Amino acid sequence: MSEVRVTIVDDHPVFRIGMATLLDSLDGMIVVGQAASAAAGRELLLGEHGTDVVLMDLDLGDGSGVDLTREVLRTREDVRVLVVTMHEDDAAVVAAVRAGARGFLVKSSPPDAVERAVRAVAAGELAILSPAVAERAMAYVLGGQRSARLPFPQLTTREREVLDLVAHGLDNTGIAARLSLSPKTVRNTVATVLASFSLRDRSAAIVRAREEGLGGG
Repeated sequence: MSEVRVTIVDDHPVFRIGMATLLDSLDGMIVVGQAASAAAGRELLLGEHGTDVVLMDLDLGDGSGVDLTREVLRTREDVRVLVVTMHEDDAAVVAAVRAGARGFLVKSSPPDAVERAVRAVAAGELAILSPAVAERAMAYVLGGQRSARLPFPQLTTREREVLDLVAHGLDNTGIAARLSLSPKTVRNTVATVLASFSLRDRSAAIVRAREEGLGGG
């Protein structure tokens, strides 16, 4: 079997470098590229770069890994994407699968799980190794159940997470603590979501979000 060529797109340098070191140590795998942002990943993957598997972070600093996955796979049918993220989030899984990702892996996964996922995706299999999210993802893949519908697909994963917590009734400080973000980042994200839907205030956002199933409403 030929070498599996892997490219890593992730804005966290410690994770990216550690993952590259791990994959390069495995028989039959070679890391052929790294990108620290959506812009760098786009430039790399939409060019003549040769790769078999892309490890794609969902929450890139300058964009959404889901959006980049969709864009890349629109023109690069030969590439298979394995999404990696910190959060076992149903909406993120469905968004990634809809975008064409072949696998979903949480960043806390042990090395042997990472190896299995990369090899499975390279072989054309579906690799969702988190039991907490596999059932919902498979529901979408196998039948598109209504419960697996992604609310607000025009939002980024981060914007959707923030809106979900707004709908749960958390204030900006509480959301910041839950998502390990600064209150300023949360405030700006809330403002962006309000503007996206021409909503007048936070109360209107809560109503709209709960109508779409966020916030447990």
